[in-house]
Order: sequence, then C-alpha cells, then structure tokens
Amino acid sequence: MKILVVNCGSSSLKYQLFDMDNESVLAKGLVERIGIDGSKMRHVKTGAEKDYRVETPIKDHKVAMKLVLDALLDKDHGVVKSLDEIAAAGHRIVSGGDYFKESVLVNDEVMNALVKCIPLAPLHNPGHIMGIEAAQHAMPKMPNVVVFDTAFHQTMPDYAYMYGVPYEFYETHRVRRYGAHGTSHHFVSLRAAEFLGKKPEDLKMITCHLGNGSSITAVNGGKCVDTSMGLTPLAGVLMGTRTGDMDPAVVPFVQNITKYSADEMNDFMNKKSGLLGISGVSSDLRDVEEAASKGNERAKLAISMLEYGIKKYIGAYTAVMGGLDVLVFTAGIGENSAETREGVCEGLEFMGIKIDPAKNNIRGKEAIVSTDDSKVTVVVIPTNEELMIARETKRVAF
Repeated sequence: MKILVVNCGSSSLKYQLFDMDNESVLAKGLVERIGIDGSKMRHVKTGAEKDYRVETPIKDHKVAMKLVLDALLDKDHGVVKSLDEIAAAGHRIVSGGDYFKESVLVNDEVMNALVKCIPLAPLHNPGHIMGIEAAQHAMPKMPNVVVFDTAFHQTMPDYAYMYGVPYEFYETHRVRRYGAHGTSHHFVSLRAAEFLGKKPEDLKMITCHLGNGSSITAVNGGKCVDTSMGLTPLAGVLMGTRTGDMDPAVVPFVQNITKYSADEMNDFMNKKSGLLGISGVSSDLRDVEEAASKGNERAKLAISMLEYGIKKYIGAYTAVMGGLDVLVFTAGIGENSAETREGVCEGLEFMGIKIDPAKNNIRGKEAIVSTDDSKVTVVVIPTNEELMIARETKRVAF
C-alpha cells in the first residue's frame, strides 16, 4: 500500500510517498514559491543519483499537485506506474481547534469545519485546505485523511487548557489552549516507549520538541495532559523568533511606546523576538552558540533563557504528573544540540535526571544519553511527523 503525505503552506507543497508494507520512503520533494515569481520543484527518488528539478511558473496548488504527480509517474524519476497505486493521501493540518479530537476522513462537513478553524492558524490552515482541494481535483476517487497537530493535545483536562478570561470567550470564540507539534509529540512518545521496551500506558514522559519553534508536552500513560504552546504557537519557551511566555501586559505597554497596530504587534512577537531579538545575532541556535563561544554576552543570555525555560517546564510537568520516567529530546535542536540537552539537564539531579556527557555526544540518532544510575531515562528520538501522518492515514482510511 502506497500513501502520499502532503504538507501545504500558503506558497509551498512538501510531500513524501510511503510504501506502508515496510514504511519506506519511495520519493519526496518540495514545490515552492507557488503563485510567486521563481516557482520551482525539487523531487528526490530514493536511491537515485540525482534530484529531479523543475523551474516553471506555478500559479496555484492544483498546478503544483499536477507537477508532483507527474514526477511520481515519470519513467526516469518516478516510483509508480499508475496513480491507482496511491491508496490515499494524508494531509497535515496545524489546527483543528476543538472540532477534531483525532484524524478523520475528508468530507464536506470536515472541510467546512477546517474553514472555521482558519482564525486559529491563519498562516497555515488556508494552505492546508488548498492542498486538500488540489489532491481531490487531481485524484477525485482517492480518499483523503486530515491529521491534526492539535489532536494529540485534545486529551488535556479543561483546567489545563482553559485561560482565565471570561468563560463566554471560550463558549463564543473557542479561546483556549490548543498546543502544536502534536503529531511529533505523539510519534516520539510512542517510539520512545518502543525503544525502551516499555508500554506507553506505563510511563510518565515529557517530550521536548525543540527547533525554530519549540514546545514541551507532558504525556502520562500515553496521553497528553499538558503542553506549552497555547491558543497559537507563540506561547511556551523562547523560540527562534517568538517570545514564548511573557506577561500579557507587555503587549499594550510596547504598543503604547511604538504605536504598533495589532497586526504589527503580532509580527513583533512572532518574527522579531526570541533568540533573534535577545541575541541580535540570529534565530538559528547554531549561530547563537557560535557567537556565545566567542564571548557575545547577549548570545549567552539567549541560550541561558532557552535552557532555563525548558527546565522550568520539566519541573512543572513532573509535578503535574506526580513523577517522571522518561525525558525525550527531539526535533532540530533537541536531536542535534548536545550542549542544549546538557544545559537543560544540569541541576536536575535532585529529580533523578543525570546526563552522561559521553553518551550525550551524539547527533540525530536514537540513544539513551542518561547515566546508568539515572532514575529518569533521558533519550534522543528523531521525530518523523510524515511517517506518523502516513500511519494515521492508513488507520483511518482502511
């Protein structure tokens, strides 16, 4: 069985084609600058010596999807002889609000609900919807499944997801904590348990998805009980360009100084803050670490703020769950920055977290990085959201 995984943005279409018999990737690629000058596609066939590249005007997602399918069918670069070989398509959706508690098969009712969720993810959901419509147009008989980044967090209790604003704002406008990166947190929590030879339902786990966007999730018995991102992906720890948690009164305070509009303030918090705003160097932690190694004090401060924030969430979520068995690091920073993992774990020995510097000296592979006598097992688990989407698509569609 072959399943196509699609992740669309407003001007991009990422894809992977999986053979679910062995969960291998047959091909993957990216169409970018859709509707913009300089449109292009890069297609990678697994095992091929060269990538297949196309530079041509791509006016919309339907044209982009046709390019993808043509590449998959191509006699030299393709991996299928007929589109009938593709059993279903799975689509990543950033926010399903509280309309969806799990992955679902696409129908008219689902599409209408996705439109209602646009205000919760205005930068992402419109592109996702265009991707679904493009797949439906290209292969009208093929089932489509939507997999939500918010779905894994729908098991949070109400006292964890509600905000202290008047209740009618939840009733009328669905103002609450939704979280993000749920597909990643779900995947690594399952994989960590499997890797350790344990059952998810027997573990208290904290998963740290650390990248340009970062979120921390408490997973008790295989279910999310709390997560650091909120109504939007702005909340939580310091990120590449996002503020993370702060006093809400900072917003009107800065607006009074700068005379920013609401949209300008939103841009300020999402795109000009975080590691970039504090360090003045970059939104990429690698650049910030390099600057810190050369004595840049603001870069050092940015790193300390990031590690301190993660540490606080680990302490809080351990308290929420009444203990901790496994601490997981994943995503770009979590998988690749030994310095961040060590900095986060430093000082948590009283909680039973003891990291082994030698074991921790790894990048991008599954490993236990805690000491043999650590009461909490610290692991690195590379995330694979696309595979999780493919698995969910297979489960829902068949």
